[in-house]
Amino acid sequence: MSGVTGSNLTKRIEAIMTHHVTHNLRFGKKLLLAAAGVAAVATPILIGIMHAPQMRAQSQPEKRLAFEVASVKANKSADPRSFGTMKGEPGGRLIVRESPLYMIIAAAYNVSFQSPRLSGGPDWIRSERYDIEATPEKGAIPAELPAKEQDARMRLMLQTLLADRFKLKVLRETKELPVYVLLVGKNGPKLRESKVAEKDCADPKDPEKKGVPCHRFMGGQGRGLHGTAVNMADLVGFVENWTDRPLIDKTGIERLYDIESEGWLPMRPRQPPSPGTPPSAEDLAFSDPAIPTLFMIFERLGLKMEPQKAPIETYVIDHVERPTEN
Repeated sequence: MSGVTGSNLTKRIEAIMTHHVTHNLRFGKKLLLAAAGVAAVATPILIGIMHAPQMRAQSQPEKRLAFEVASVKANKSADPRSFGTMKGEPGGRLIVRESPLYMIIAAAYNVSFQSPRLSGGPDWIRSERYDIEATPEKGAIPAELPAKEQDARMRLMLQTLLADRFKLKVLRETKELPVYVLLVGKNGPKLRESKVAEKDCADPKDPEKKGVPCHRFMGGQGRGLHGTAVNMADLVGFVENWTDRPLIDKTGIERLYDIESEGWLPMRPRQPPSPGTPPSAEDLAFSDPAIPTLFMIFERLGLKMEPQKAPIETYVIDHVERPTEN
């Protein structure tokens, strides 16, 4: 998973799954997420501050937002090297192909697929893949709605679908946890502003709008950061796929940037090779003392990843079942 990515719901999933890397994901602008990097990329996850940490079942609005028609099928022919695709179309239609259920859940809750914020569930949700086609009733997601509102509605619809068809129950817990906070370094940022403006970005839900793909990262832990029109939310959502604790953006930096870096050493412990098995090419690569840490990568960008504690909302998969037949 050294090449995973993540952040926006639509882009994270699509970027990750389509290119074995992770873009930032959000339904609409960032709906695609997942991984070989999938992972997902990145709008920050909602952080609720509570007086005392406690587990609570996922809340539902008075009127549940749901797809009018949905087809769910197990996919038995998926290439094990692929992580599938997920995309939203104009009007809110959702199409998922060959995607592990765990990645679909991550997309529904706007979390990077490898983020430490999401946990739980049986092993099969990480290996069994599904095809989903879902269409909302006409006018459920008006085109004139702001992009963030469209994304939020699609996520709620996907959460409802998962609850109905997979009997998914997710517990949310908000409590003080060790995190990393991304800050501006003492000498200021060293970021190259993108040549692409937000108005020139393509809209993944509107194929007729031509533009440049934005808010997408390619690469990953062993490959580095590669994004030509990305912001700090995208950066945090993507990188969180490889950090050993949640990552929060507190840079206060806006706009789009062109970010390039080399790969970095893993922060999480790696599985040692089996006895008598020679080290893999990846094992040998990560043993190179010249490879920088993630802290060093951020320093070169004029940023600082600082350990702190902060209230964080996490998601625990409490119950899930294989889907009912269509």
